[in-house]
Amino acid sequence: MANGSELRPAKIGGGDRVEQALAQAMLALNGGRPGEAERIAAGVLKHASRHHRAHYLLGCAMLMQGRSEEAVTQLESAARGRHDPEIETTLGIALRQAGQLTEALARLRRATKRRPLYAPACYELGALCIAMDNYDEAIDAFRSGLAIAPMMPELSIELGYALLWRKRCAEAKAAFARALDIAPRSANALFGMGKAHRDSGELAPAADYFRRGLVVRPDDSSIWLALGLALQELDQAGPARDALRRAARGERKHYDSALNSLVASGHGRFWLRPSAAAQFFQVET
Repeated sequence: MANGSELRPAKIGGGDRVEQALAQAMLALNGGRPGEAERIAAGVLKHASRHHRAHYLLGCAMLMQGRSEEAVTQLESAARGRHDPEIETTLGIALRQAGQLTEALARLRRATKRRPLYAPACYELGALCIAMDNYDEAIDAFRSGLAIAPMMPELSIELGYALLWRKRCAEAKAAFARALDIAPRSANALFGMGKAHRDSGELAPAADYFRRGLVVRPDDSSIWLALGLALQELDQAGPARDALRRAARGERKHYDSALNSLVASGHGRFWLRPSAAAQFFQVET
């Protein structure tokens, strides 16, 4: 469950019928049928109320349905008295989604101390630390995960972004390059590499990476905005305006950023009314 991975078969005791039922629940979860998995796991718990794997699968089913607070209760029951990093990681995810960030942080830190080390636990801890502006711990978590799962591109991508927050552009480029070696069409890695080059003052390579990212995600307004700003700094006014216009068709914040960018560059002086700017960008105000 953690980090979108498929659930693994478990060693289940208590008879063939329980084992078969939980195997069916696991297949339902992996097949994107959380309602079915919930029904099966709940049925097992009616006859085996302390079965930790049934609690775990029920919690996963609830989490997939956006019922994080209910999932926490089930996952806490699954984790009780055990030292399973997969269960603890999923519990950490549920706590985070329920808004209990301090508890989630404690649980994920505990999960990363289990041996053998569980790479998704490192990923989730690092992602939470970034959300809490704790970039140094995030960097350590991602690097710990990469030590045991070097072919997991998400770890390298998130490491790159954490390094960018610390202005460590050369290290960020290395992280994104590692991810691109594994997943050459990763839009997140291409975007990150572009940002690393831009922050290093290397605008032409940055624009190239942004363009490559748009091949993968042509409707991503964040990448269009980044490309437009890079082209503007490269004095490519026409292409920059085209890119900013595409960015403005996405989220409102990108419309505002595109408008402010053109005003700052001197191209917005003729927009005496907001409607004129909206007409240029072809978006609704």
